Amino acid sequence: MRIVLGVAGGIAAYKAAVLLRLLTEAGHSVRVVPTRAALEFVGRATWEALSGQPATPEVFDDVTGVTHVALGNEADLVVVAPATADLLARAAAGLADDLLTTTLLVARCPVLVAPAMHTQMWEHPATVANVATLRARGVHVLEPAVGRLTGADSGAGRLPEPEEIAAAAFTLLAPGTRDLAGRHVVVSAGGTREPLDPVRFLGNRSSGRQGIALAAAAARRGAVVTLVAANVALPVGPGVEVVRVETAEQLRDAVRAAAKDADAVVMAAAVADFRPAATAAAKIKKQPGGVAPSLELVETPDILAELAARRLRSGQVVVGFAAETGDADGDVLAHGRAKALRKGADLLVVNAVGEGRGFGTADNDVVILDAAGDEVARAAGSKDEVAHAVWDAVLPLLAAAR
Repeated sequence: MRIVLGVAGGIAAYKAAVLLRLLTEAGHSVRVVPTRAALEFVGRATWEALSGQPATPEVFDDVTGVTHVALGNEADLVVVAPATADLLARAAAGLADDLLTTTLLVARCPVLVAPAMHTQMWEHPATVANVATLRARGVHVLEPAVGRLTGADSGAGRLPEPEEIAAAAFTLLAPGTRDLAGRHVVVSAGGTREPLDPVRFLGNRSSGRQGIALAAAAARRGAVVTLVAANVALPVGPGVEVVRVETAEQLRDAVRAAAKDADAVVMAAAVADFRPAATAAAKIKKQPGGVAPSLELVETPDILAELAARRLRSGQVVVGFAAETGDADGDVLAHGRAKALRKGADLLVVNAVGEGRGFGTADNDVVILDAAGDEVARAAGSKDEVAHAVWDAVLPLLAAAR
C-alpha cells in the first residue's frame, strides 16, 4: 500500500520517525511530506534515509511530476502525525500553501490525523471547531493522549504512541465489511464516578475497553460513531467522535443528546446505581475516636430503561450490558434474564465479572439475550471479537426497523 506520512512542526515530530519505521517494516511504501516547520525539528535527510523517497515541503520541487496532485491521487492512506493546531486549522480551512495541505485537498483515500499540542491549544474553541469540521468531512482524528508535554506541563495533547497510530492506520487499510454504512450509532463506555467530596468518589472497575472495541468495530463497519466515554484513559481508534463525561447524570445527558438521530444505542458503560445524596464541599476528614461518617445514597437514573421505554427515534435499536455476579438468588444468566425483562432493551449482553473476568481484561465471554430473556447468541474471545458479535446481533434488528 502507498502511504503519505505528513509531519507537522511540533516537538513530537521525532516520534514520526518511529511511526515511519513501523509502516515501512509492515511492507508499505511511505512518502514523508514534512511541513517547513517540521524540518526545524527533524531534518530532511532523516526522512529520506528512513523512507528511501524524497521528503520536501515544497510544491515547486517537482513541478513536472505534478507532485501536489499525484501524491493525494495515488495514496491508499494519508497519515498526519503530529498534527499541530496550525495544521488542523489550515486543513479545516482548505488552505493549500505547501505540499502537505495540497495533498490533503486532493486525497480521496482515508485520512488519519494524530493531533499533538499543548492542552490549552487542544481545548481552545477554535481547535475544537476545526476538529469537528474535519470529522464531519470524514477525516479520522485520533484523540490525543494524556501525559507529559513539553517542559513540566502535562495534560491532554500528547501524541499517541507510534504503535497506536500504526495500529489505527493498519485498521483503515484492512479490507472489511461495511454493513453499518449510513448508520449512526452511539456507544457508552467506561465507569461513572459519583463524587463524595473534592477528592473521593464512588466508582467501579470498568476500563471502557469493551465499549471502545464496540465503537471501533462499528467504525470499521462503516458507521458514524459517537462514543460517550466515562473516565476512560485508553486510546480511542479512528473514525469515532468522543464525548467525555464523569457522572451518571452527565452520561445520561450526553447519551440522550447524541442519540436523537441514532439508529442504535449500545450502553456498554458501567453506570453507578447509586450516588451520594450530598457532595461535601471540602475533603471529609477523619474524626477523633475513629467514628466513620455515615453515607446516605440515592438512586441514579436508569438510563437504559429510559432509552428503551422512550425511543428518541422511530425504529431505534437499544442494547444494554449487564455485568453480573452470581449469588444465593441465582447465577449470572438468571440475573441477566431478569434484567432483560425489567429493562425492555432490544438486546442485553450479559457477562460475568470479578475474579479476573470482565473488567480491565483483554477478553470477554458473553450471552446475548433478547427483550424476553431468550438467548440470541453467545460470544467468547477478544473484546474486538465480542464487539463484532454484538453488531452481528444488532444488524437484523436494524434491517427490520427500516
